[in-house]
Amino acid sequence: MNLWGFISAAVLLTLMPGPDILFVITQSITRGQKAGIVFAAGLCTGLIVHVAAVSLGVSVLLMNSPVAFTILKFAGAAYLLYLGIKAFLARYKNHFELNTIQAVSGKLYRKGILMNVLNPKVILFFLAFFPQFINKEIENPIPQMLLLGLIFMVQAFLIFSVVAVLADRLARRLMQNPRIALGVNVAEAFIYCGIAISILLV
Repeated sequence: MNLWGFISAAVLLTLMPGPDILFVITQSITRGQKAGIVFAAGLCTGLIVHVAAVSLGVSVLLMNSPVAFTILKFAGAAYLLYLGIKAFLARYKNHFELNTIQAVSGKLYRKGILMNVLNPKVILFFLAFFPQFINKEIENPIPQMLLLGLIFMVQAFLIFSVVAVLADRLARRLMQNPRIALGVNVAEAFIYCGIAISILLV
């Protein structure tokens, strides 16, 4: 198993501008670093479902079922559109002070889980990415797939946490400006809707 090759590729892919890291940055800017880290934990927890599905072959069955894949795709897009509309309606609120409220942290954690579980793009990515790094000579690749999944989740959470802290420090002063806060909140809404549209195009 090409473990170091996998770690290097995983880190580079995690650092690339994509939906997950963009969501973490947005949450950190609008609500603070704690919110970003909690949201990142939710995203990485949601990966457990995809890792298990890929390892057990469920994702292959899902990909071979157009109806099931379409249902998952529309469910994910609908959820993101809901979040986008909700964020737009709350665009005049300054969420930055909410990062100390435990209830808000719980909602962000659950939001992160649902966003990844309902994203069919993650299935496509794991199906294409993981098999390239396992030992093709072994009869049962499931343990290796699970190990790679665990490593991917850990490195993703560590990187997202660092990004959350950096985004919080950069935004702490900016969010005191009502116009900037409004612009960031509107951007958050459009990011949700943009990712929802990209999911529908899969």
